[in-house]
Amino acid sequence: MSVLLEQPASLVAYRPNKPTAMVVVADPRVRSTVTRHLWALGVRDVIEASSIAEARPRIGNPRDICVADVHLPDGSGLTLLSETRAAGWPNGLALSAADDIGAVRNALAGGVKGYVVTGTRTNIGLPTRPGAAPLGSAARMHRRPPGAPSHPGGYRELSGREVEVLRLVAEGQSNKAIGVSMGLSALTVKSHLARIARKLGTGDRAGMVAVALRTGIIH
Repeated sequence: MSVLLEQPASLVAYRPNKPTAMVVVADPRVRSTVTRHLWALGVRDVIEASSIAEARPRIGNPRDICVADVHLPDGSGLTLLSETRAAGWPNGLALSAADDIGAVRNALAGGVKGYVVTGTRTNIGLPTRPGAAPLGSAARMHRRPPGAPSHPGGYRELSGREVEVLRLVAEGQSNKAIGVSMGLSALTVKSHLARIARKLGTGDRAGMVAVALRTGIIH
């Protein structure tokens, strides 16, 4: 599971008046799990919906955060998050069971503050209060390792070849296809990806692409 956040500590704004949220997820078990995690974060007013059609009438009354599944029965949750943002909602979090690089790209390009790849429909990880343990033992924040040399975006600088490998990953190419494109063996590509992962602080492909897009390493 990966948690890709631009500002983890501020995704849910902690104020004297308790934050409010809307959770839009079709699966009732996942919806309930997300709601419980939001309660653990201090959110005390959570409304739930199972589809875009059910959520849309509530967009006119902005809340602090909208958590939406990317794949809803009647459309994309990214569309809904775009609508909530236009209506003045300050935060949006996209949720998906699939490690979908294209969806990560679309979400971050559309201004979504966070993207959670659960890996399963019940293994949910959301950002925690500052200083608290993650709400899922596998949750990882994609941030620069402490003490690492700084890239302009806050990450270690990648070599030209590493950037090219990452660009091909963002296009959805496999290690074998990347090797053919660059004249490298699949093992060499794997070694490049391992170095990229260390520099960007994330080991999964969607996480690397998300960090690279957000920091301008690739476009």
